[in-house]
Amino acid sequence: MADSESLETVTEHERILQEVESTDTACVGPTLRSVYDDQPNAHRRFMEKLDVRIRNHDREIEKMCNFHHQGFVDAITELLKVRADAKKLMGQVSDTNRRLQDAGREVTAQTQEVIRCRVQQRNMATTVEKLQLCIPVLEMYSKLKEQLESKRYYSALKTMEQLENMYIPRVSQYRFCQIMAETLPKLREEIKDISMSDLKDFLESIRKHSDKIGETAMRQAQQHRTFNSAVQKQVTLSCTKPLYGLNGRTSLHHNGLSPEEDDTDDEVLTAQDLVDFSPVYRCLHIYTVLGDRETFENYYRKQRKKQARLVLQPQSNMHETVEGYRRYFNQIVGFFVVEDHILHATRGLVTRAFTDELWNMALSKIIAVLRTHSSYCTDPDLVLELKNLIVIFADTLQGYGFPVNRLFDLLFEVRDQYNETLLKKWALVFREIFEQDNYSPIPVENEEEYKAVISRFPFHDAEIQKQQFPKKLPMSQSVPQIYAQVKEFIYASLKFSESLHRSWTEIDDMLRKSTNLLLTRTLSSCLQNLIKKPHIGLTELVQIIINTTHLEQACKYLEDFITNITNVSPETVHTTRLYGLSTFKDARHAAEGEIYTKLNQKIDEFIQLADYEWCMLESDGRASGYLMDLINFLRSTFQVFTHLPNNSNDHASMSGKVAQTACMSACKHLATSLMQMLLDSELKQVTMGAVQQFNLDVIQCELFASSEPVPGFQGDTLQLAFIDLRQLLDLFMVWDWSTYLADYGQPTSKYLRVNPSTALALLEKVNRGYVDVCFCRNVFSCIVIYFFHT
Repeated sequence: MADSESLETVTEHERILQEVESTDTACVGPTLRSVYDDQPNAHRRFMEKLDVRIRNHDREIEKMCNFHHQGFVDAITELLKVRADAKKLMGQVSDTNRRLQDAGREVTAQTQEVIRCRVQQRNMATTVEKLQLCIPVLEMYSKLKEQLESKRYYSALKTMEQLENMYIPRVSQYRFCQIMAETLPKLREEIKDISMSDLKDFLESIRKHSDKIGETAMRQAQQHRTFNSAVQKQVTLSCTKPLYGLNGRTSLHHNGLSPEEDDTDDEVLTAQDLVDFSPVYRCLHIYTVLGDRETFENYYRKQRKKQARLVLQPQSNMHETVEGYRRYFNQIVGFFVVEDHILHATRGLVTRAFTDELWNMALSKIIAVLRTHSSYCTDPDLVLELKNLIVIFADTLQGYGFPVNRLFDLLFEVRDQYNETLLKKWALVFREIFEQDNYSPIPVENEEEYKAVISRFPFHDAEIQKQQFPKKLPMSQSVPQIYAQVKEFIYASLKFSESLHRSWTEIDDMLRKSTNLLLTRTLSSCLQNLIKKPHIGLTELVQIIINTTHLEQACKYLEDFITNITNVSPETVHTTRLYGLSTFKDARHAAEGEIYTKLNQKIDEFIQLADYEWCMLESDGRASGYLMDLINFLRSTFQVFTHLPNNSNDHASMSGKVAQTACMSACKHLATSLMQMLLDSELKQVTMGAVQQFNLDVIQCELFASSEPVPGFQGDTLQLAFIDLRQLLDLFMVWDWSTYLADYGQPTSKYLRVNPSTALALLEKVNRGYVDVCFCRNVFSCIVIYFFHT
């Protein structure tokens, strides 16, 4: 058993050694591991076996080396001999290899080129095959791009539809087709954006061109209206008698347009000639194709509403010039002309309800703006130009189907403003005429001057016509000037009534009402202010009275003048009458009152010069100097009334009445002033000498009154103004108290005009050395008590 195991171990070691000798070094590891996996002493026995094997191999190597050593030596010797030849051969081989490499490099390059060409040829064939499928898609896409560049967006949308439905599905595997398919929706949005941008440009364009569009439309409407007016005028001239000529002041061609605008070519321009509407058509079509028409309509209407509000917003200084109003109206007309064109050229983009809504909103704003800005106008010519522009504006929009009745109603308000500005202007004219007047009768040296005056003013007086030249007309230079200016005012008022589509009866009524305002308010106010001016003296006031009389008489000629213009009979039921009669009567009364006031003021000035010595013992024996100057002044003043023209009964009666009233007023005021001076509360003591001096002055006043300074008084009417003073002074001069007390309260009393309180007040001032004042006071007290009880 032990020998058998030893034999197996030796056999196994042999096998392992054979494997180690025959296998690669990398595979030795597993073989050697098996040595350690065997019996415990196998490793030692294997190492012994290995040493024996190594020694055997060493002996075999040694034997072989010994056997081959001579041959090796011989071989080395031979190698040394051929080494030189080997080096030479190596050089030849290297040279041959280099030449071969050089020759092969060109062949290799050509071979690579051939290979590349073959690859390209194969790729080209494949590409051609694929391009034949892709070219139609690319051509359609190129066509799409061209259509987009040329802004043929509707065709581009059709091309997109073909690409999506027919071409792209054939080559959908390619990436560019996928990109193209993804791009088409973006292109649709881009088309929408571009068309919307074009629409915005269009909206901006029409906003800029609205002024020109409106100007053209208003010019055409004006030309049409002028033509109709000319035809109607010809018919009127051929069928009826001509209207009042107005001295060339009215003109059918006065239309509010500048002369350059009247001289236009015969070519008729429309909104299409001034604005390209294709963007709005194109955008509407595109949005319709894309199924988004409602969005487009809402956007367009919203933007147009915004533009309408901008157009309706006037400039702050629009009221300063007619050009401001013209630009405002042109822009509004241009806006609605465009809307009218869009309404009729498109289907449903804007509706009649939408345009009516816009117009109603605009009309309310326009009326409010015109009310505000017209109120700032102070120049009647500018207001008249505004009226003409409003008429043309209304006629233009009425031609496009817009209701304009409210605009013509507004013109009545503008007419009131026009009349106000006219009244203010004529107030300045009247004021200047009054300031330049010399308030003296008009001298005429010859027949030509006389005719020149009566051609401007309807003056007819047979007695003056019979007089020889030179002669004087009773009124001053302002009368014919005022009359002429009133006629000019009627001309100016008539200008506003043109083209208002009103009947001549209504025009006649408007003319008469405005003329009444001129007479009753403007001219009356100017006359009242003139009369109140400090520098207007008594002579000027008398001349003003004469002037107002002639102007009053001329009112009937003004009515005839208006009748000739309007051809409306004054007998018509509703015809307004002129109120000039009351105006000039009021002015005359004011002038008369001012005469009385100025006379009284002058009397007060003389009275202030009085310097009585109330304590004088005896009088000077003559009247006071201030009173004599006052009487001389009154005499010279009343002579002015006697020098008034008396060739007309009206003038004579008028001047006589004024003179008598003025004289009576002056005497009463003088008597009252003297009485107040005598009874002044500040005057404490009066001597009888002072009373005698005061009596002399009153005597001079009575002499003046009895001298008939103004003819026409009956009896001693004028002297009665001093009766209170006379009885009071007689009572003190005669000292007739017993008679006064006995006859007190009797109608036949000698001192009937002496009031007890007046007598007592003067008695208290008299020097106590002449009378027992306490006694008299007791007597008068008893009389007064008795008088009141009975």
